[in-house]
Amino acid sequence: MRISYQYKIKPNKEQTEKINNTLEMLRYQYNYLLAQRFDWYEKNRCPIDRCPLICHLPELADKPNYYSQKAFLTQLKLDRPWYKNIHSQVLQEVPKKVEVTFERWLKGDSNGKKSGRPRFKGVGQYKTFTFPQFKRHHFSNNRITLSKIGDVKVIVHRQIPDGFDIKTVSVTKKADGYYVTLSLDDKTVPVIKPDFDADNIIGIDVGLIDFYVASDGSRIAAPKHLRKAERKLKSAQRKVSRRKKGSNRRRKAIQKLGKQHKKVADTRKDFHFKTAKSLLNKYDVVAVEKLNIKGLIKTRLAKSINDAGWGQFVSILSNKAENAGLKIIAVNPNGTSQECSSCGHKIKKSLSQRMHNCPVCHTSLCRDLNAAINIKARGTHALKAQLMSS
Repeated sequence: MRISYQYKIKPNKEQTEKINNTLEMLRYQYNYLLAQRFDWYEKNRCPIDRCPLICHLPELADKPNYYSQKAFLTQLKLDRPWYKNIHSQVLQEVPKKVEVTFERWLKGDSNGKKSGRPRFKGVGQYKTFTFPQFKRHHFSNNRITLSKIGDVKVIVHRQIPDGFDIKTVSVTKKADGYYVTLSLDDKTVPVIKPDFDADNIIGIDVGLIDFYVASDGSRIAAPKHLRKAERKLKSAQRKVSRRKKGSNRRRKAIQKLGKQHKKVADTRKDFHFKTAKSLLNKYDVVAVEKLNIKGLIKTRLAKSINDAGWGQFVSILSNKAENAGLKIIAVNPNGTSQECSSCGHKIKKSLSQRMHNCPVCHTSLCRDLNAAINIKARGTHALKAQLMSS
C-alpha cells in the first residue's frame, strides 16, 4: 500500500538559501534540456504535404531522450562545478521530468490524452525537487536529513504508521514556506478490495448555486471561497502593482498575495475532503456526472466553475472511495436536467429556469433534484452492467 504524508519544515537561513539555489539551478537545467528537445523537434520534423518535389534533406540528428540527457549531467558538473552542490539523484530527476512532459505533448499519457505544449519555467516557477531514494533513519523525531542541504527541523503533526518505509522525499516551496512530502510504502498491507452494497447508492448533481444536490433531497450550498476572498485578494494585488519591480517591497507584497491565494485553495480543499467524507459515511456508491470541465471553463461561468473546484472534489471522492472499498460511478451528463425523472419525457429548459414541471406526468420539483435522481438511475444501470460483466 502506498500513501503520502506532507509536513512543514523550518530550514534555517543557510538551509533556505541552499534550497532556493537548488531550485534555481534545476530550473536552468530544465529549461536547457527542454530547449534541446524543441531544437531537435523543429529541425527534424518535415510535413509531407509541404515538401517540394526536389529538396535536400539534411542528416537527421539523434533524438534527445532521458538516457542521453542524463549522461550529459556528468559533463555538466565538469563545466559548471557549482552543480556538484546538488545531490546526483535529484539532478537526474530533471531529465525524467522533461521526458514525461515532452512525451505527453507529442504522444499523450497512458490513456492517450495529450497535454499542451511544454513551457519554459520563469524565475520562481520551479518549486519541487525529489530524492528518489531515502533511508528511514534520516527522519527521526522532528528532524530530517536532506543530502547537500543538512539537518532540517520538521513540524511532525502526525506520526508515520508502523511498518511503512519511506520510498521518496520531495521538497516543495510554497507561498507560506517549505514542505516535505514523504511517499510511504508497506507491501504487507493488502490492497483494499471493493466491498459495497450496490443498493446503497446516491446520485449527486453539482452546481454553482448549490455545490451539490443529492437524489435523497439533501443539498449543500456552494461555499464560494474565491468570491468571499475577492476583496482581500484585490487589495493584495493592488499593492503588488504599486510596488517598483525588483524591489524588496514588491517581493514582500507578492509573498502576501501568494499566501492569500494559498489560504483560499486550502480552505476549498478542506471543504472537499469533509464533503466527500460525509457522503461516503452514508452511502456505498456515489453516482456523479462525467463533466467536461476543460470545456466548461471556456464559458462566461469560468470563474465560478474554478471556484467550485468540481474536478478536485470528484478526484478526492474517488480516492477516498477506493481506499474504503466503496464505488464511484461516472455517468453521461447529457440531458439529466431536461429528462423527467418520473416518466422520461424530455422538457427543454433554459439555465435560468430552476423548476422542473412535466406536462405529461405533472411532476413538479427542483431542476437540480430532478437531475440528481436521473444521475442515480443512470449510475444504478451502469453499476448493474459492471457487476454482470465481472
